[in-house]
Amino acid sequence: LLSPLQKWTLLALSACSSLCCLCCLLGLLVAVGLTLGNQGRVLLAPCSIANVALAPVSRECPFDPTRVYVSPPRVGD
Repeated sequence: LLSPLQKWTLLALSACSSLCCLCCLLGLLVAVGLTLGNQGRVLLAPCSIANVALAPVSRECPFDPTRVYVSPPRVGD
């Protein structure tokens, strides 16, 4: 069985974990709310290049939503 010190330690770690989880959930809800609030227009706003075909590869665009990111196979796999 657990000693009282182990029980209090487990309770404290559990409370810290729950608080961290709630903070992450709050951040996620804020991000989703802001994205839905502006209909996702801000996600691609930095892609201000005139040619849309070059936008994903430009330095001004933070990410390419159409690209599939796959790691290349390693030697021996």
